[in-house]
Amino acid sequence: MKKALSLLLAALMLLSVLTACGPQSGSESTDPPADKTDAAQPTEDGGDNDDSQNNENTPLEGEITFWHSFTQGPRLETLQAAADAFMKDNPGVKINIETFSWADFYTKWTTGLASGNVPDMSTAQIGQAVEMMNAGAIRPMDGLIDRMGRDRFYEAPLAEMTYEDGKCYGIPIYSHAFVMWYRKDLLEKYNLEVPATWDEMMECATTITEGEGGDVYGCSVPMGNNDQYCTYFMDIYMGSRGASLLTEDRKANLTSPEALEGIQYWVDMYKKNSPAESINFNTLDQATLYYQGKNAFDFNSAFHIGGVEANSPDLMDYIDCAPVPTKNEGEEPEYIVHNTPLVIWQASEHPEICEAFIEYLYTPEIYVPFLHSVPVGMLPALKEITDDPAFLDNEYMQKYSHCLEVISNAVNHGTFLGMENGPCVESGIIANSRVIENMFQDIVLNGTDIETAAKNAEDQLNTMFEAAS
Repeated sequence: MKKALSLLLAALMLLSVLTACGPQSGSESTDPPADKTDAAQPTEDGGDNDDSQNNENTPLEGEITFWHSFTQGPRLETLQAAADAFMKDNPGVKINIETFSWADFYTKWTTGLASGNVPDMSTAQIGQAVEMMNAGAIRPMDGLIDRMGRDRFYEAPLAEMTYEDGKCYGIPIYSHAFVMWYRKDLLEKYNLEVPATWDEMMECATTITEGEGGDVYGCSVPMGNNDQYCTYFMDIYMGSRGASLLTEDRKANLTSPEALEGIQYWVDMYKKNSPAESINFNTLDQATLYYQGKNAFDFNSAFHIGGVEANSPDLMDYIDCAPVPTKNEGEEPEYIVHNTPLVIWQASEHPEICEAFIEYLYTPEIYVPFLHSVPVGMLPALKEITDDPAFLDNEYMQKYSHCLEVISNAVNHGTFLGMENGPCVESGIIANSRVIENMFQDIVLNGTDIETAAKNAEDQLNTMFEAAS
């Protein structure tokens, strides 16, 4: 109960920041979820009991609600098709699917936790999942993982979902990593090599910005405070310097030499090579700039491939990715890695249906088409699928085999932001508080010096950490 109250206090602080910053980004579905009873507290053993293990000969019966944040059409459609097929095979089951953007989902579950207005199962960003664990809001899933075969899963994603009590609270559905995306044609036009260091990237970006006369920007820096994308840019730089946004004792790290260097770098990049309006860009704004061919460099996952195809198909032959730049050539950066899990909520009255449906999602005839809904953008969580001919037999996987190689390497050399020393609630607070975004806006719009703005942001984050402890 103490952890739940602490989370709610921290959530209220975060929501007050979000409210002050403006509205959240929109979602494809705004229908409110069905009301549920008050969220149950964990059982003595953390909620992982045998009640959810349904006898194979006993028909499944009941209704569940599944919240997910796969707002793109193909992913949404494959999940709905899977649910429809599962319900056809299990006529006593009804699955209600509701879709929210990642930012809206955070607001939805943190405010819904107090009233019990939460789903039976959901997707989660790993930073949010740790907050759910800390609040006792989701169930351990070791029983299901072991029945499916623990050794079938990659170890790192399971480790990220294993909390302080040694139990695993989520099952990864896919992985991806943020790498450096670039335009091959623009590098060729200006006789530039793919940058390996941050200094080289600044030079390349500036050359392109000046040469294109405002038609294309070298590297837009998104500083909008209605999502966490600017925090990702900071974490990318920190990881390339062998540092983290959190210290080993889980304090905010924004005033170290590496952090101040990173803040200065992105402020300089914004001033030299970004559109002025990127001061308010969120993830979609930033991605769209690359999709439309108006941004030479960007940091994101291979979701960019589908975005370019939908917006500027004539550029499909000219996009590629490379490792994140480092301070010195030849160094190995740490990457932002997203191991996106499925979780089951403590409040669920039918965890046995949730487990059966989750296991169903991993059957090859369901799982491979799901991964192919964002080819290269979603890498499998199951080892056996990685080399499965059905998974590899895809035109995008073959055309962008170099991207697949770069991202696969990155997945093995990174964590979610702030989790270099293991899963922790502070990571989720950094990702969801918008404190770093506000810090950059304070520097650019108000002229606050970097050291002062960084210290203010660091203090604010540490206050939030204490409230959640």
